[in-house]
Amino acid sequence: MQIPVQITFHGVDHSDAVETRIREKVAKLEQLFDRITSCRVVIETHHKNTSNLHRKGVPFHIRIDLTLPGQELVVKRDPKDSHDHEDIYVCLRDAFGAMERQVKEYVDRIHGDVKARVAQ
Repeated sequence: MQIPVQITFHGVDHSDAVETRIREKVAKLEQLFDRITSCRVVIETHHKNTSNLHRKGVPFHIRIDLTLPGQELVVKRDPKDSHDHEDIYVCLRDAFGAMERQVKEYVDRIHGDVKARVAQ
C-alpha cells in the first residue's frame, strides 16, 4: 500500500485490539489485490456518553474507503434498527466482507472475468 492505513475513531475510545483487527482485515484485502493505493477506516457512534467500544446497545457506524488504480470503493455501514451492529467485531466483519466482495468484483472486471449480461 502506498499510503499507510488510516484508522479514525469518532465518539469512541481508541482500541488497540480493534485497530489490530482492522489491520488484519486490510492485509486480507491486500492479498486479493496487491495494488491498493490507500485505505481509510472510520469507526463512530452517534450516541452521547458511549466512549466504551465494548458497551452493548450502541450501534457502530463503519466507513471504509479503499483507493485502487482508477477506482475508489466505499462501504458505509449505518445501522438502522439492527442489534448486530452493537458488537464492533460483528460490524467490522460485515463491513470488510462487503469490501472484500467489491474488491473481488473489481479484480474480475480488470481481468475480464465478468460475465456479460444477455438481453432478453
